[in-house]
Amino acid sequence: MKYIGFNGEVVERDKAVISVLDHGFLYGIGLFETMRTYGGKPFMLERHLRRLADGCRALGIDRRDDPEQAERHIAELLRANGLQDGYVRYTVSAGEGALGLPSEAYTAPNTIVYAKALPDPPASLYTQGKPLQLLRTRRNSPEGDVRLKSAHYMNNIMAKRELARYSGAQRAGAEGLMLNEAGYVAEGIVSNVFFIRGGVCRTPDVATGILPGITRALVLEDARHAGIAFEEGFYTWDDLLQADEIFITNSIQELVPVQRLYDTEGNERIVGDGAAGPVTALLLQLYRSRIAGQR
Repeated sequence: MKYIGFNGEVVERDKAVISVLDHGFLYGIGLFETMRTYGGKPFMLERHLRRLADGCRALGIDRRDDPEQAERHIAELLRANGLQDGYVRYTVSAGEGALGLPSEAYTAPNTIVYAKALPDPPASLYTQGKPLQLLRTRRNSPEGDVRLKSAHYMNNIMAKRELARYSGAQRAGAEGLMLNEAGYVAEGIVSNVFFIRGGVCRTPDVATGILPGITRALVLEDARHAGIAFEEGFYTWDDLLQADEIFITNSIQELVPVQRLYDTEGNERIVGDGAAGPVTALLLQLYRSRIAGQR
């Protein structure tokens, strides 16, 4: 990653510098979106920018990005880094301000865009899946009524460090699962969680404190259009143990089946027959049809 997108320009990485008085640095007042490109185009860019704009409004950051301009900027950044497609992180930091917590709007935010090569998972990831490791780290409560995809990522980092202590799960490429303070299933470290039982597709309600993921919303829309029964609710670890299928979602990895569950004591539970189930496979197919339709 030799070049960075910085306030609309593409610059060498060492020249993408923010002030030590930027409130993104001082107080974590910043937001980001993670997305990937297909055929050079950022998938669901408008939805990502809409969520970013909503978060900026909540934080008093005077910023709204134009999708066409953002798409051109991302394309330029990919070319500069020699990438046809990439993993893109689009960040808005509050900008410079005085020490102390302001009540007025941030009028000079900084926009930083990173692009790097996409991971290259084996095809078996989408048929055989990965494990899900229950964590003791609890999902913290959101910043406001709805969780923002904010630069304050300490809770996720602590969860990631805990996951690394489960050596077997870490070696198997497991995702970590956090419960909320009430003990309900919340979300993965970098994913939303779904499970199927009795033909019904279920996912934690936003009121559990989860991030309302872009891919999560697309899956729910696809389930509705395909006539798959679904619900958003409050579920426990025991509900996952009884699931017929489980999968996780994010914008980079799409839909990934979960074939094994591990609790904090190391107990293992095979999910279904240990591979992607029929509902998971159908929803992945529908999601990829959306991608094909964008190209």
